[in-house]
Amino acid sequence: QVQLVESGGGLVQAGGSLRLSCAASGSIWGINTMGWYRQAPGKQRELVATVTSGGRTDYGDSVKGRFTISRDNAKNTVYLQKNSLQPEDTAVYYCRLVDTKGVYWGQGTQVTVSS
Repeated sequence: QVQLVESGGGLVQAGGSLRLSCAASGSIWGINTMGWYRQAPGKQRELVATVTSGGRTDYGDSVKGRFTISRDNAKNTVYLQKNSLQPEDTAVYYCRLVDTKGVYWGQGTQVTVSS
């Protein structure tokens, strides 16, 4: 079983920055992908960014050029640097890990961007 613990959410003004972290623990099998998804009130969960254990990244269209995902394989930790935050970035951000055994989600961390 894999456990994911997120941190770094909070309240920030528009134009500001935040950095989210997600640490994975437990039995992680094989090549894996870690990433972030978000869900705003009344909307479906959407892709923010993912990164494979080999370093390949993928971003949702709405965050390209503003957010940067990175990971530390030795620590099984993924980071999301979010710059130029806008009110529409307000959402619960969820960490996700996919390995050869399954898909695992964190409990989520709230990010609120005030205008």
